[in-house]
Amino acid sequence: VQLQASGGGLVQTGGSLRLSCAASGLTFSRHVMAWFRQAPGKEREFVAAISWDGTHADYAAFVKGRFTISRDNAKNTVYLQMNGLKTEDTAVYYCAASLMFNIAATVREYNYWGQGTQVTVSS
Repeated sequence: VQLQASGGGLVQTGGSLRLSCAASGLTFSRHVMAWFRQAPGKEREFVAAISWDGTHADYAAFVKGRFTISRDNAKNTVYLQMNGLKTEDTAVYYCAASLMFNIAATVREYNYWGQGTQVTVSS
């Protein structure tokens, strides 16, 4: 299984980025997909997750209204549209896939992880 995250970069406060995560080696449409992030010196934290069919999504409180998770099962890809970026959003962003049926928000419920993509928001 491979999850290849991309789309990170350097952006100013208030800017936008769109992260992508291309999956291979798994039946993508059967997996809950999620984004987590980890800032230096901090634990990895949940950002957003989406159901296998894209009809349900869950977000961390600190990104609601700013970030949107979506997926394209035909392309085996999950996305994270990030608007209104803040300096505190600076982190490495990881995509993850879960074998569980329901959306989950904890690290331990995800079985496969991508390598991460760096997002840096400058003031």
